[in-house]
Formats: sequence, structure tokens, C-alpha cells
Amino acid sequence: MATARRIAREIGDAVSKASKNPNRRWYGPHMAAAVRAISERVPLVDFVIEIRDARIPLSSEYELLRKFPHFPVKRIVVLNKMELADPLELKNWMDYFQERNYLSYAVNSHNKDCVKQFLNFLQSQVRELHKSGHSSHTTTMMLLGIPNVGKSALANSLHQIGRISAAEKGKLKHTTVSSQPGDTKDIMSLKIGSHPNVYVLDTPGIFPPNLLDAKICSKLALTGAIPDDIVGEIELARFFLTIINSSNEYKKWAKLCKSQDLTETLSNESSESDAKRKRQYATDHTQDFIVYDVRRVLYETITAFDGNLEDEISMGNLIETQFAALRTVLRVSEEASEFADMRVASKVLNLYRTGRLGHYTLEHVSAVSKS
Repeated sequence: MATARRIAREIGDAVSKASKNPNRRWYGPHMAAAVRAISERVPLVDFVIEIRDARIPLSSEYELLRKFPHFPVKRIVVLNKMELADPLELKNWMDYFQERNYLSYAVNSHNKDCVKQFLNFLQSQVRELHKSGHSSHTTTMMLLGIPNVGKSALANSLHQIGRISAAEKGKLKHTTVSSQPGDTKDIMSLKIGSHPNVYVLDTPGIFPPNLLDAKICSKLALTGAIPDDIVGEIELARFFLTIINSSNEYKKWAKLCKSQDLTETLSNESSESDAKRKRQYATDHTQDFIVYDVRRVLYETITAFDGNLEDEISMGNLIETQFAALRTVLRVSEEASEFADMRVASKVLNLYRTGRLGHYTLEHVSAVSKS
């Protein structure tokens, strides 16, 4: 893992350096204004729902909440993007928070049934609040979190399902949802329940003015919380490949290479399936048959590797081999090597961040226990 540590350190140092730049992009005037607005409103709401990334439960902590030594309202820690995390590690983290008396919940904001269960959980918390003497007919919950952790997607899903459950009519509101961090600029209120009325406040993602911890910065960059161009997609893709090369996740793809090559298996499909495949866009890397090819190539290159993964030079050679092989399966046309690698890196990062290349948790409870 020496290569992974080095790349992570280089990525983290680049992000930390950028955060100190007077023209730093993530802490502009809009974020400073958002910090003031959020700080003023936190004591006025009934619940604070802190959204974290299930892949990095500690690094995605919302540091602004540390300004409240005696927390004024009920706090719920939500691990979003659970579908992208390792299921066993996710359970370990839920146990970790429970042991420390955190009220916590794991959610996939894009899964309707999962969001509905989460909404039921929130409504049960509202009922408990009213039993304890809360007299207001309206309950307000504030969603807080770092950029690109999925606050807006979760707020929209809660709003849509909450309105359907309450059989309410009228125009749906939508907060801005984007894969780019920092697109939410204002605080927006969305109704998620009736009788009693329950509202969530979607807020802009906030980072501290300076990010100093290189390890944290590298994980924030890989998961997409920080704009890719601060570090560069090639470096981020290399970082991801060191992780997959050192993990056991790729072993799940062994069936893609058993006895017959994948292409030979596909040749036995019906002519109708062949015709359908030909009509597909060859450059769309999200199609299943291309994703299968990517998995197969990664499996083959890792299993054929006879070097030492702890040796930086050997790991570097393996990554170069993988980039060359991925150009073919990702249908990246022959062009200048640097531009081809940029396109490969962009596609690989997208597949990783959407869970198409496995489930990875970048922080482990066992490591926290030892520290």
C-alpha cells in the first residue's frame, strides 16, 4: 500500500495547498454567508440531520457543528450513499455510532423504498418529540453536510415521498442536484409530512476555510466532494486503481474469465440480442457489456501480475498496464497518450463513484479503534 499512501499524500497536499489559496474555490463569499445563516438557524430548528458519506464516515464529518459545545437540538447522523459502501464495514460503522450514543441511520437517497423507511424513522422521531412536550404544530429539520454528500437528492426524495404519503396536491419543489460539489447556494424549505407539518431545510455544502489533513483531503477528493480539476482525474483514477489492486473486490469478477472468454459467451446469444448490442452507443461506458469488459480487464491484469504490490515501481507498472488495456475496452480512440488517459480516468472515476466497480469503504472502524 506504499503507492496508495504516496498518491494519497500527494492528492491531499494538492487539496490542502488549494484551500490556502486566496482564490480558493470552495470557500467563496457564498459559503461564508451560508455559514452565518446556518449558525443562526441551528438553535431554531427541532432536528439537525448531519449527512455523511458512508464510504468516509469520519472524513465527511460536518465540522461547523463543533461550534456548538452543548448541542441545542436533537442530532441525527445519516450515512448516505450506503449503496456504494462495503456492507460489512457499514454495519461496523453503525455499531460504532450506536456505541457512542449517536442517533444514526444509513440510507440510499436514490432508492424509493429506502427513503420511505427513512421517512418513517423521521416521523417516529417527530412523534417522540411531541410526546416530550413539543407544542408546535410544525417540526423543522435542517440537513447539513459537506459538498456533494447527497443532501439535495435526499431532500428531494423525502419531499416527493412525503407529499405522496400525505396525498397532497400542488407543484413539487426541487432543490438543485448535481454531481459537482458546491451547486447548492441557498437554504431551501421542503415539506415532507403533514399532521403535524414537517419541513426539511436543504442547505449548501460547507467545508472549513482550510483543509489541512492530507489523508482526509485525499478521501474527499476521491469520493467527489472536491472538484476533480484541483487534483486531476488521472491522479485520482491512479489512486482508485491502487485501492482496487490491493483489495479483494476484484475477485468477485472471476466468473467473467472462467473457461471461455466473455466475448465467446456473448457470441452464443440470440441474433436479436446481437442486433440490440450493435445499436448501443459504443462510447457509453455505463452500458452493462462495457462495464463487464472493464471488470474483466481489471481482474485479468491483477491476477496476471506477479510483482510486489508493496513496491511502488511494480504497482506503477501494473497501473500503466491497466490504463493501456482500459483504453481498448472503454473505446477510447487512438490519440495523444495524455488525452487518452484523461478520458479513461474520467470514465473509471464515474464507474467507481456510481458503484459499478464494487463497494469500497475508505475508512475502517478497526483502524479507529487502534489509533
